[in-house]
Amino acid sequence: MKNVDDFERVALGFFPTPLETLPGLSKELGISLQIKRDDYSGFGGGGNKVRKLEYLMAEACRNGVEVVITTGGHQSNHARMVAAAARKFNMRPILVLRGNPPEQYQGNLLLDRLFGAELEFLDPDDYFTLIDGAMQAHADNARARGEKAMIIPLGGATPLGALGYVRAVEEMDAQRKALGLPDPDVIVAPTGSGGTLAGLYVGARRYWPNTRIVGISVSAKAPWFQERISRMAQECADLLQWPQRWSPEDIWIEDEYVGQAYGIPSEGGIEAIYRAAQAEGVLLDPVYTGKAMHGLISLAQQQRIAPGSEVIFVHCGGSPALYPFARQILEH
Repeated sequence: MKNVDDFERVALGFFPTPLETLPGLSKELGISLQIKRDDYSGFGGGGNKVRKLEYLMAEACRNGVEVVITTGGHQSNHARMVAAAARKFNMRPILVLRGNPPEQYQGNLLLDRLFGAELEFLDPDDYFTLIDGAMQAHADNARARGEKAMIIPLGGATPLGALGYVRAVEEMDAQRKALGLPDPDVIVAPTGSGGTLAGLYVGARRYWPNTRIVGISVSAKAPWFQERISRMAQECADLLQWPQRWSPEDIWIEDEYVGQAYGIPSEGGIEAIYRAAQAEGVLLDPVYTGKAMHGLISLAQQQRIAPGSEVIFVHCGGSPALYPFARQILEH
């Protein structure tokens, strides 16, 4: 069997990120709540994608890639991080984003521009039918110019990228052991493309076999994620030669906290943003982590996360996405 250190990666993030106790929310919810501060991963504005890109960019560097192409929504943390990582290794980033051209470049879109990314916008109604062809066209154009291109899928959600969150579980296991804490009962994280959850499932099966993992969807319905994450986790475990197996029904997804749609703030998500800020001084965002914290709070209140449980919330970053939604947040 292998471990994550057997795979080539580049150093991008500032690890280990803190594992912080949240006493105010713990008391309010009747659980023991910690937060894994991957918003502090540092590079390019921070967030969970740093862990995945350490492996994906190692592959790009090894293959002599000159143009990196990826996709996401207007306020995609992943797209912003790919742009930053591409520039660090002297590659040209191209971002094909879901949404119409904005009137103003704010939040992650502003950072995309600062990193000098080439941006293409696809009509949101046609996005899923056009995106593969659009990214492939950019790759073909690069190759026609004699440049080597690499397409990174939505969210960096690949078995190789998922190794980043196997490593994160190893990191959290060491942190909790150093504090004399037991294995957590539940891990809660947002899921938009599935790669983070896949890595968490693989790592937890290895280090915390009794820990349950819940993904709070910020986009798709549960069955899509269950199929995708079970398959990706299996392929990630196969890379490691770990004898682990999953079926879709093994994957716990809550899909009632998306709100109107991906990328649109929800009432519960905004309430969770205020609650985390005022109880703990923690900044969440309305696209990803706010909705995920809404899910955690609701599950605790419903006692679907049992009172007294040891819970970790994985903060996947995204604070740049607060600012484009200032009006909605303040009006709430």
